[in-house]
Amino acid sequence: MTRHYGMDWLRIGAFALLILYHIGMVFVPWNFHVKADPLVKWALLPMLVVNAWRLSLLFVVSGYASRALLRRAGGVGGFMRNRSFRLLVPLAFGIAVIVPPQPWVELTTKAGYDAGYLHFWLYDYFAFQTVAGVPMPNWNHLWFVGYLWLYTALLAAMIVTVRLPRLQGWFDRAFGGLGVIVIPLAYLVAVHAWWLPMVGETHLVVGDWIAHLSYLPAFLFGFALAGSDRALVAIARWWLLALGLAVLGYLFIMGAELRWWTTAMMTPRTYVRLYGAAHAFEQWGGLVALIGAAERWFNRDRAIRPVLTEAVFPFYVAHQTIIVVVMYWLLPARLPGWANFAILVASTIAGCWAFYMVGRSIGWLRPLIGLRRRIRPLAAPII
Repeated sequence: MTRHYGMDWLRIGAFALLILYHIGMVFVPWNFHVKADPLVKWALLPMLVVNAWRLSLLFVVSGYASRALLRRAGGVGGFMRNRSFRLLVPLAFGIAVIVPPQPWVELTTKAGYDAGYLHFWLYDYFAFQTVAGVPMPNWNHLWFVGYLWLYTALLAAMIVTVRLPRLQGWFDRAFGGLGVIVIPLAYLVAVHAWWLPMVGETHLVVGDWIAHLSYLPAFLFGFALAGSDRALVAIARWWLLALGLAVLGYLFIMGAELRWWTTAMMTPRTYVRLYGAAHAFEQWGGLVALIGAAERWFNRDRAIRPVLTEAVFPFYVAHQTIIVVVMYWLLPARLPGWANFAILVASTIAGCWAFYMVGRSIGWLRPLIGLRRRIRPLAAPII
């Protein structure tokens, strides 16, 4: 299996967008742990450009990377041992140490919680109860790591119980042409427009059907794509069509947010289903367009790629806590939106880089932030 540098760059870009997206969550009306004052409501429009496909893309590139990791491990057992250590250790560390400032800021700014952070962490955070509607302890943004481990375990079970070459052959035939757009798009329209229209994710694992129906197939698609030259060729051929479908989906959603059309123009049920279908068009169209661009133009190495590839996971672990805490510190200043945004971007990049550089240089800290236990040449991504 030849390393696909385009997928590496896509993964790096996807996590960079995720960090910007979470900074944007501070300014828009959607629920988040801390909010800027005043809000910047127009920021909804650029965020809706990536909202439909950003998380599905992360699971696709994670599934793609899992194929290489499985081959390197030499078997399913070694693969699961490695993945469990590399995912569950930083997940536990993140829940215990990295995440707690987020609910403390949320309770302080929204619920009038008046105890200091140390008291909160020692007495309330590990109480395994709900405090002012916020469950403790919590994994917050690290739900992605938990879901990724769950999907990896399901993949391992599937590899053991079914004939992988036969499934790969079916995948090549189904997705080796225009089916790479039509089949997933039809499935996602069914999910978002008919089965679970406008249902939100809970990130609670049990009962989070909208997330599992979206992200588990995306993860498995990425795994199968890593073994299918035919599907990659098809994506590179049809990426412009996919981009057009994504733009159409976005235009409908943008019009709905700007109230160009309302439920007064159609029945609420029809309106919701059209919105869900538009979400599906943007979701899958955006994914195929991005993978096609990675295949056609970005499948080449650069000197900075290994460092960025390794740094992505530590950045992901730390970024949201930095965003929430810095915005909490900025609230009394009541700065304009552009100043808050600039400070948040600069401080998040600097804080994540410091977190990565310190963690990678201390042996016992490395596995806690998702790096190999020993300092080795930079290698394959883990998510």
